[in-house]
Amino acid sequence: MDQTLDPTRIVIMCLCMALLAAGILWRAKVPLGWEPVVAIVRAGLQLAVLALILSFIMTNVGWVFAWLGVMLIIAVFTAANRIGMSARVLLAVALSIASGVTAAIGIAFGTGTIELGAQYLLAVGGIVIGNAMTVTTLSARHLREQLADHRGEIEGWLSLGATNRQATARFRAAAAKLSLIPSIDQTKTTGLVTLPGAFTGAVFAGASPIDAGLFQLVVLAGLLLSGAIASIIIGEVLGSPAQVPVSSTPR
Repeated sequence: MDQTLDPTRIVIMCLCMALLAAGILWRAKVPLGWEPVVAIVRAGLQLAVLALILSFIMTNVGWVFAWLGVMLIIAVFTAANRIGMSARVLLAVALSIASGVTAAIGIAFGTGTIELGAQYLLAVGGIVIGNAMTVTTLSARHLREQLADHRGEIEGWLSLGATNRQATARFRAAAAKLSLIPSIDQTKTTGLVTLPGAFTGAVFAGASPIDAGLFQLVVLAGLLLSGAIASIIIGEVLGSPAQVPVSSTPR
């Protein structure tokens, strides 16, 4: 980039936009309080720490794997907290996210499609982990809503002799579908509505537009695969509770 970015100006501008977002939400009586401001401050601090860490770990693939492990742990606890923390939920989330991420990264790099370099591993791994976390959270929350909203239908099937898994099968599938729609829509509209980060980052790093597009295509395929695996596993583990929830709000 030809223009040197001014850190002070950027920080002030980002804080102003976050304050504006908080003000708009407050005026509309959306109960989020100062969360937009807290979120941007946390993001700034975390990115500053990340920049320092990356300057060290980018020289070694092993350190990148270690950092992705840290990201994975944080993603698991973040999703579990959103769903409703318990030992069962924590294990289910860990299995879902780890399985999806491992499959996507394993295929992308194990087949030699992408060179196992520190920069590529970090880019693909970070994006895939974040998406798997989001899909897992959405799947579990949609699942709870589906089970609570259709409690009567589920109990009807149970009274006719269906097992828990049989009675809830349709709602597990519906929850998975709802959680994957954003990823599928983003993939469909890539280049038309959205200009994805992996593509622009590769272009700014000096890659040709064709190479950047191919790299982005691999990332998008990894997002779909990891999301599909994560949504199915979280549904299978949490989707047949012994007692159907009466409310979509986690206890």
